[in-house]
Amino acid sequence: MEKYILTICLGLTFLSCTSILDIEPTDRFTEETFFKTKEHAEAAVNATYASLLGNSLLSGSNAIFFEDATPNAYTYQNNNGFDYIATGIQDAANSSVINNCWGQCYAGIGRANTLLSKIESIPVTSISDALKKRFIAESKFLRAVFYTQLWALYGGVPLILDAPDFEKQANLPRNSADEILSQIIKDLDEAAVELPTSYAVVDKGRATKGAAYAMKARALLWAGKWTEAATAAKSVIDMKAYTLFPDSRGTFFFENEGNSEVIFDLQYKFPEFVHSMDIILDAFNTVAPLADLVNDFYMANGKPIIDPTSGYDAKNPYVNRDLRFYASINYPGAKYKGATVSPTTYPRTGYGQKKYTIYKDNEVPAAIKADNQSELNYIFLRYADILLMYAEAQNEAVGPDQSVYDALKLIRLRAKMPEFMPGLTKEQMRQEIRHERRIELAGEGMYYFDIRRWRTAEVVMNADIFNYLGVKFGTRKFNKDRDYLWPIPTIALQTNSALVQNPGYGK
Repeated sequence: MEKYILTICLGLTFLSCTSILDIEPTDRFTEETFFKTKEHAEAAVNATYASLLGNSLLSGSNAIFFEDATPNAYTYQNNNGFDYIATGIQDAANSSVINNCWGQCYAGIGRANTLLSKIESIPVTSISDALKKRFIAESKFLRAVFYTQLWALYGGVPLILDAPDFEKQANLPRNSADEILSQIIKDLDEAAVELPTSYAVVDKGRATKGAAYAMKARALLWAGKWTEAATAAKSVIDMKAYTLFPDSRGTFFFENEGNSEVIFDLQYKFPEFVHSMDIILDAFNTVAPLADLVNDFYMANGKPIIDPTSGYDAKNPYVNRDLRFYASINYPGAKYKGATVSPTTYPRTGYGQKKYTIYKDNEVPAAIKADNQSELNYIFLRYADILLMYAEAQNEAVGPDQSVYDALKLIRLRAKMPEFMPGLTKEQMRQEIRHERRIELAGEGMYYFDIRRWRTAEVVMNADIFNYLGVKFGTRKFNKDRDYLWPIPTIALQTNSALVQNPGYGK
């Protein structure tokens, strides 16, 4: 699904229309006239992919906003309600991401379910059995992605596997979180059987077998099912279809989209399908890195800056740091867009996020991207994450065996960081892996999910926040008895009397 074919029928809406003569409308599709050809099925699958781009779901800018509800970053604009979440004042109505993510996930699920329920009606003369199986597998993969987001954020939710039917589905109760996870794994297992390992250029961007295995590994890791998660991640590794891109920063350059590290990314194309990451991260500084993240980057010798033997110089704090620091963060004195970054370039914290902008350090851009002009794909699953998933799951399952060291070695070597010394205990390795996840995936929106599943949010989010000078400018709050789940949105509770609110959020 190369970017240009995303324009095919992404805005599917099924309408019914009858006249006094009961004549079929000729200017639109109805449920009765759709799903007659291969092209109809492809358009329906493409529409389900398009649901990923919802501005409160996994669209590039929203995915990165999750950083603002962690010790990694700060938003001065409360974009999509993430500052409310960061300061612990979110409720069932005041944060747009909490309200809209629910509906956008179910919209995507509805599209997937519609295809799954209708595709068998397409005549065999119009679509091959192999293509039909692939479209079914893609839809199950996407349904699993939507349900994983719901499950991770809200817990148990209504499990809907049939095509949209308001009469039957309007008042469904919540299924348990375990039931949702079971369906996620079932969908991904079934999808993996039929999905190809790769596509021709015209279909690049569609879900692959590797994406299904990777998504399964993520869901199982988030569930703390260590042995199963390690097995799923190992399935991706054993495919030998992916390798780390040689350069951390280059992994995210526009010209390197779809590189060897990318397992699944969300496709954008200007001007039809765009986002605002460039202006959000650079001009608006809406995802402003915090000193807590900056200070967590080790020195190039592999030692934390608080280690008195690390060589850290407080007067030159940005010298000789982990190379991923320079790939991810703009700081006072850095070179960016052909100019020197000043302390006022990024006024919120003094720092800017470099990852997911298209600009280069030593190149003056021909033009600065304006709002809704960015088309850089958002990488949802990449190989470095798989290596980290495997290392974490395997360490938790059996301890730091050689395969754990081997997985981490690949990531550390790319960053020119020293290998971990042998002999680490399981607990010591756990801390190193958690640090590696924070640093390697900084600015990608993953840390929010990590600190929640690790149950460390109640520690790291009950803290003050500081700018580049070490000046406090805010305080975060996290209620351990409530905030590990989002509230069910008020609108959902109002329209479905069978739903029960999550603990701590009232009725």
